[in-house]
Amino acid sequence: MHHNGCVATADPFAQMRLLDLQAADTHLAQIAHRRASLSEVVRLRECESALQRVRTLVIAGETEVSDREREVRKMELDVEQVRLRAAKDQELLDGGSIANPKQLEDLTHEVASLRRRQESLEDEELALMEQLEDARTSLAELQAQRATLDVELIDAREALARVEHELDDEESHARRHRDTVAAEIPADLLRAYERIREETGGVGAALLQHGRCGGCRLQINPNEMARIKAAPSNEVLRCEECRCIMVRTGESGL
Repeated sequence: MHHNGCVATADPFAQMRLLDLQAADTHLAQIAHRRASLSEVVRLRECESALQRVRTLVIAGETEVSDREREVRKMELDVEQVRLRAAKDQELLDGGSIANPKQLEDLTHEVASLRRRQESLEDEELALMEQLEDARTSLAELQAQRATLDVELIDAREALARVEHELDDEESHARRHRDTVAAEIPADLLRAYERIREETGGVGAALLQHGRCGGCRLQINPNEMARIKAAPSNEVLRCEECRCIMVRTGESGL
């Protein structure tokens, strides 16, 4: 027998089992909520994000080190070329093979100029080598950070896998329990409960406790309480406010 789209009557025991079913569904909803707000997921995403940033910085650092090494090698070649040319000119001066005073003066000036040029290039080379050393130091620090984050990422993944496994087990047990309880409830009452739970956003049945609906927590007005007291035990009662099925027990205050 149905009333206003809902089951009008049902065995009192079956109605009480709705409370167990509601408890099971609430437990499953809590598991789903915990799964959706796991701190382990947040930690994993933070690790992945941090690692991605550091990996990008490592690539940039490797590029800088490579560029600095190339600059140093080029400068070393420039310095060596000037040094060899100065040494060759100095050898000509020392050899005494040039007798022309003008040529000797020019060569002496060129050697002095080459020596100054060599000193200047060597200063530049030293600055480049310092920059290279700084770049290598920065890169080594970034590589160490990357290694640390690699380990943290593995830990974060393992921690998430552990808690998800625990939740999977808990959910599996909860679903089996829910199925067992649901199997004991008449199909029409179960369908009514499911429809109401969907409409109310999670509460299909609640305990009527001391004159208060357990679904919306509101006190039942005296006229409605009088009607409830007079209702037969197998009548399926609905809360006027939240529309959930109110189940009567010894705690209902009737």
